[in-house]
Amino acid sequence: MKRLFDLTFVLLAILILLAPLASIAIVVFLTSGGPVLFWSDRIGEGNRIFKMPKFRSMLMGTPAVATHLLNDPETYLTPIGSFLRKTSLDELPQLWSILKGDMSFVGPRPALFNQKDLIRLRTKAGIDKLLPGLTGWAQVNGRDELSISQKVALDNEYMHRQSLWFDIIIIWMTLLKLLKCDGISH
Repeated sequence: MKRLFDLTFVLLAILILLAPLASIAIVVFLTSGGPVLFWSDRIGEGNRIFKMPKFRSMLMGTPAVATHLLNDPETYLTPIGSFLRKTSLDELPQLWSILKGDMSFVGPRPALFNQKDLIRLRTKAGIDKLLPGLTGWAQVNGRDELSISQKVALDNEYMHRQSLWFDIIIIWMTLLKLLKCDGISH
């Protein structure tokens, strides 16, 4: 049922967002040159590495670490990078990952391949068996402000409460947070 929901919703989202996606791609290219998309190595279901696309919001050559681990993240942003991140528009290419089956609309956010502490805690809790999501319970309950242990606790809660109705609630909460740019530090 979840996969059917994802496929239906992602096809609808792609149709609705086709013009904005193209516009963002053009603006990213014109303001920063280089590739429009950044393909990040992420940890998926079963701790399998997959390539997750994002609109490029960081300069070429930025270290492949979680943004909060950079000395001065602001210096790595492209001219429109801050806007893309605050509005989460940089995440829209992940619709491709949902269509492909590497991600779902709702689930734990996919860890970077080198976030060993997060991966270890999720694996210990069994969260690694879930398909990662474009949004998730941790995303709507703090996002960048949460510690790794808090994220894992919320991911664990999601794993035990997951249902189509709960996913719809999380998507609704995500939309509300996006409108307020809430919980995003950079």
